Amino acid sequence: MTPGLAALLAYLGLQLGIGAWVSRRIRTEADYLVAGRRLGYTLATFSIFATWFGSETVVGAAGNAFRDGVSLASAEPFGYGLCLVLMGLVFAGPLWRRRLTTLADLFRQRYSAGVERLAALILIPGSILWAAAQIRSFGHVLATVTDGIPLDLAIGAAAAFTLLYTVFGGLLADAITDVVQGTMLAVGLLVVLAAVLLQLQATGGLPEAIANAGPIAVLPATGVSAWAMAEEWAIPVCGSVVATELVSRIIATRSPNVARRSAVGAGALYVVVGIVPLAIGLLGQTVVPGLAEPEQVIPTVAETLLPVAFFAIFAGALVSAILSTVDSTLLVSSGLLSHNLLVPMLRISDERIKVRLARAGVMAFGAIAYLQAVRAEGVFELVEEASAFGSAGTLVTVCFGLFTTFGGAMAGGLTLVAGMVTYLAASWGSFAYPFLLSLGISLATYVVTAFAERAVHRFRHA
Repeated sequence: MTPGLAALLAYLGLQLGIGAWVSRRIRTEADYLVAGRRLGYTLATFSIFATWFGSETVVGAAGNAFRDGVSLASAEPFGYGLCLVLMGLVFAGPLWRRRLTTLADLFRQRYSAGVERLAALILIPGSILWAAAQIRSFGHVLATVTDGIPLDLAIGAAAAFTLLYTVFGGLLADAITDVVQGTMLAVGLLVVLAAVLLQLQATGGLPEAIANAGPIAVLPATGVSAWAMAEEWAIPVCGSVVATELVSRIIATRSPNVARRSAVGAGALYVVVGIVPLAIGLLGQTVVPGLAEPEQVIPTVAETLLPVAFFAIFAGALVSAILSTVDSTLLVSSGLLSHNLLVPMLRISDERIKVRLARAGVMAFGAIAYLQAVRAEGVFELVEEASAFGSAGTLVTVCFGLFTTFGGAMAGGLTLVAGMVTYLAASWGSFAYPFLLSLGISLATYVVTAFAERAVHRFRHA
């Protein structure tokens, strides 16, 4: 066992211990799924940041920068940062006042129980895809620190630990560890960037590294249309602004002011810290030339340049950030299954049974996420699928349901189905802009159906 792996295992053991300790405070379903609604500014801000700042930035975006350079053809990290700010300015307060346990609760309050169940079924796959992306990233880190362990085996080990960690502590354990995790990850990334710059400066290779880096431009050089860039930005901004993982953090805060300000602060922090992986990815062409797997650029650079102790700390921080994100996704998907589907159908009132159902859901969905992680082509592709799957119809119905009284159960249900079916059909049919198409179809479906509902209502009461 290498010193780096030993240190990483010790760090993971500490994380598991925190989860086990917090588990003793979990008495109700709300304790497990939304931390008893008692997150303050520090816990909420770092929890939102750490949940959002996962594999798509540290692993996926850095790998893309290593391979293709940086331009507006890629929305990371600015698109997801803008998404958090938009949540804080527009959605956080109204969502908090609804006193939700999951996002699907909004569909029951505003539309009907049937629409709530439909929403839960549509929202669950996106969360599982997001969890799969984080598990795959965890596997990349383990493959790096263990000197050549096969990626599939590393992903399996990552999935096993992730399930164990998540089952114990719920969202409260995740939020408590996020403060340390977010700080360590930000500091760790800065240390890696400093090591890269010092190494290049010492060897006189900094000008060459900058010259050899991928293209850095506002617009991509060739071959990317305005529609393609709009699709690229619409997925993180429109597709993620009411993502279930983000909403779970918002409704877990202790007040609407905490919800709003924490989301905006987390968005600003996300953009500032998110620039660092891009810089490391761009300079990585010189530090680790010929790297076969671009998504391993940051772990490989860190292992190459940092002393063992510092690399172990960085690897632990990176794994912690990944755990924070995957914890949220598994909790959310399990909450949708237990709280919105099984508990109402089985008429369960015992809080202990509700918690057990939620924990069982975590185990089941974790296994599914593992299978997706092994089969996927890359982290970034999983994240884009998670952000886009069914999210167009969800965004439209949430906006109308949260801010207007226009439209009823039929409009809500049809829009959810139309958004999902359109996106899947467009993706399988190789349409260039499936998310934009599904967003337009969802909006049209809701408006037309809502007017039809209004006309029928008037006719019946004429």
